Amino acid sequence: MKSWQRSAGGRRATRVFRGTGCALAALTLLIAGGALAHPGGTPSFQTDVAPYCASCHSSRSVDALAGAGERAERSLAEHRHLAEILAGRGGYAQLSQPDREALARQIRALDAASTVSLRAPEAVTPGEVFAVEVEVHGGGGPVVGIGLVDRDHRWWARPAASAGWQVVAPPAVTGPDGAPQTAWLERRPEAADRNLSFVNVTGIASDPVRESFARASVVFTLRAPDRAGRYPLAAVFLYGTEKSTVLGYTTDAQGNKEVRGGFDGASGRVLFTPVKSIEVRAAPQASPPAPAAQP
Repeated sequence: MKSWQRSAGGRRATRVFRGTGCALAALTLLIAGGALAHPGGTPSFQTDVAPYCASCHSSRSVDALAGAGERAERSLAEHRHLAEILAGRGGYAQLSQPDREALARQIRALDAASTVSLRAPEAVTPGEVFAVEVEVHGGGGPVVGIGLVDRDHRWWARPAASAGWQVVAPPAVTGPDGAPQTAWLERRPEAADRNLSFVNVTGIASDPVRESFARASVVFTLRAPDRAGRYPLAAVFLYGTEKSTVLGYTTDAQGNKEVRGGFDGASGRVLFTPVKSIEVRAAPQASPPAPAAQP
């Protein structure tokens, strides 16, 4: 997604991602009196997040923005991102029209190939500990975000714990090379518990020109709510697009890749699975013992 760069002041200790669109769930933090969004990865912040970001995400489907009226249409990738490319606005003005068309075509191919799925049981018992697996395919990299939320809505989703699901173990991340990833999570103090509902996955490299797309997965260990009923669960996939193609980025004096659309260019994406309604079903009562036979 994006590479880290110093914020506009240049001397502030805080850094802001400058790169492939705000492709990770935006942690909007109030720092030094200003709100700073950190897209493209959260290497300095290991905590649960929610998938909102006004400045640098766009959505692939209006379904993830249901109920938002005209604001929903304006937040679609076709309008916020791809239309800017094709019109040659901002950083895209440096590209020729054929190159802008090629960039838009390559990003559409990446979006079409980028998917997320959630595997979870249909029913569990109260308090049961069980595993769910989230698998992702695609994303522009080099970092993507994966989390569990309570609904498939861009602005209204909350971390899964709000629905009653408790994460009881550190997430098990498998990177695109098939190897476990622990470095991001280990930056959080062990004493603070690492049972998060959101993770960064690094090493992501997709190439829509070559039709080569990364894969990764995360296993979350959950404890079911104590009360019987139906509870929602969905997965969210946050990724960037422009660093997947040489047309989508420039390089600064230090050799860092900068997404061509800039920090607020909406080149990040937010993608959800459908909401899964999991039944928490009370265990059946044991039958009373049969009466002893009379002599």
